Amino acid sequence: MTRLSSAVRGAVTVIAALLTVTAASTTARAHTDPEAPADFVALRTVDPTILQEMRYFTPHNFVGTRIDGYRRPLCILTRPAAEALHKAQTKLLRQGYTLKVYDCYRPQRAVNHFVRWAQDLDDEAMKGEFYPDVDKSRLFADGYIAEKSGHSRGSTLDLTLVRLPARPSRPYVPGEVLVPCYAPQDERFPDNSVDMGTGFDCFDTLSHTLDPRVQGEQRANRLLLKDTLEEFGFVNLAEEWWHYTFKPEPYPDTYFDFPVSAKSLAKASRTPTRDALI
Repeated sequence: MTRLSSAVRGAVTVIAALLTVTAASTTARAHTDPEAPADFVALRTVDPTILQEMRYFTPHNFVGTRIDGYRRPLCILTRPAAEALHKAQTKLLRQGYTLKVYDCYRPQRAVNHFVRWAQDLDDEAMKGEFYPDVDKSRLFADGYIAEKSGHSRGSTLDLTLVRLPARPSRPYVPGEVLVPCYAPQDERFPDNSVDMGTGFDCFDTLSHTLDPRVQGEQRANRLLLKDTLEEFGFVNLAEEWWHYTFKPEPYPDTYFDFPVSAKSLAKASRTPTRDALI
């Protein structure tokens, strides 16, 4: 009886040890973030002249806080999208403009953050600027928030035009008085963008690229951005003047979740470039 009990105790000890090792291994894997595929790049390595104002790294967005997954204010794109954007920038620089990106690759965890926020109908801290005329309960039905985003595929970005020489944009101060995103340019938040008729991420039909109410200089600015980007393979989302996707997408059906950080591009940095192989 004693010998049997000792054997049982020994077996239990072995099983417990195996479970501990397995649990530790699972925990380690859970805390290891995925990396970007080798053909994702930091935009600044392809074109350092394009301005970057990564809104979801800051509290100046429709949620009002930094969004999950944005660990650095960094624009990451698939290489084909970044190289096409460089060509558009080269053309615009000759005309006295520069591109400015607000968002590029967006991890799925950030989209999940948007979804959780949209489901919390009591959190309307940023309503006064970003969705002043939209009932928050309508954000899903009206298409402003979705459970998947083309940004997570790596070839979609949000951007605008800035007239050169570019004036600096003052930082947003949490708690400051919010002005509707469709207010006249000299009244809404002082972005250094040319006047596009609304601010970025304005949840309003005035953000539709070809809304007939937007005329004059505002319409001309939207069309300059649209015509230039379309020349180099980008397609506009009709509901958002700032939203463009490079076609054909290298990953049309894949939604990535690696964080926005330099570390996520480690695989790309280990992969020799074409020039290095020649």
